[in-house]
Amino acid sequence: MDVHRAAIMNYMDCNVDEMDTKNRKVQHCEDRVDSGVDSLKEDEYRKIVEEMESLTLPNPSANPKGMCEPWTQVTEDGDTYLHLAIIHEAEDYAIQIIKQCQNDPFLNRQNNQRQTALHLAVITEQPHMVDRLLKAGCDPRLVDQSGNTALHIACKRGSLACFSVLTQIQTQHLRSILTFPNYSGHTCLHIAAIHNYLSMVESLVQLGADVNAKEQCSGRTSLHLAVDLQNLELVHLLIALGADVNSLTYGGYTPYHLTFGRQNSEIQRQLFNRTAQELRAMPESESEESDEEVSSDDDCMYDDIQFCGR
Repeated sequence: MDVHRAAIMNYMDCNVDEMDTKNRKVQHCEDRVDSGVDSLKEDEYRKIVEEMESLTLPNPSANPKGMCEPWTQVTEDGDTYLHLAIIHEAEDYAIQIIKQCQNDPFLNRQNNQRQTALHLAVITEQPHMVDRLLKAGCDPRLVDQSGNTALHIACKRGSLACFSVLTQIQTQHLRSILTFPNYSGHTCLHIAAIHNYLSMVESLVQLGADVNAKEQCSGRTSLHLAVDLQNLELVHLLIALGADVNSLTYGGYTPYHLTFGRQNSEIQRQLFNRTAQELRAMPESESEESDEEVSSDDDCMYDDIQFCGR
């Protein structure tokens, strides 16, 4: 059966906004999540609905293997009927498919952007669907093409409802998910800190996230990121949660060092008082050399070398 889907937009990948290393500001890129309904012609959308309605659920006893075969057709974007039902928020159809495919690998099928139905349920803000998918056997550890789990996406979008469901169901995987860095090197805690979702930051640490985890690009912790963002409230929260003010980036910088040249003197004062005295001075650049280390031309002359006995 052919699935007709015209001009349904590709979903924006959920990369965490990169920190501008020069200006140390978050670069915000617009997050567009469109169900695609408005981009479909009315007759084309109706045809999709009719095709889904024409499907009959198989009798499990008559077909114990391959129970989800009727739903395996995919669009050119790699979306299955389940993906489409969630994208279009067709809850009744999605529930029928989920019920028929309990603990079936089909539930973890990924589209061309490696998004599972669980990713799409979070993107479209459907916490009830997130709940059903997890209870039906969806794997919350799967990542999309940007390395984001469904929890990474919930932290980026500030979706407290989806966050709550994802952290209360299938908790046997939660500890490992909290340590996962996405392909930008950020854990869920880094993402929540960057986007200033303070309640999520606190909840993640209480759930077991390492408050001193370093992002993999330059070794900054969430406290370093809070200083980058000049977010005094976040700095206070992270310190209260046990953030190490003496943690060093890969370049040897403490959070206090990142306050130099910044406008918020209160952040600088708070960190100065807490930073170890021996770590307050800025680390010297490896390119700096003292005059004593530079040899003169005279030092390079060897008068005792003899050629041919002379």
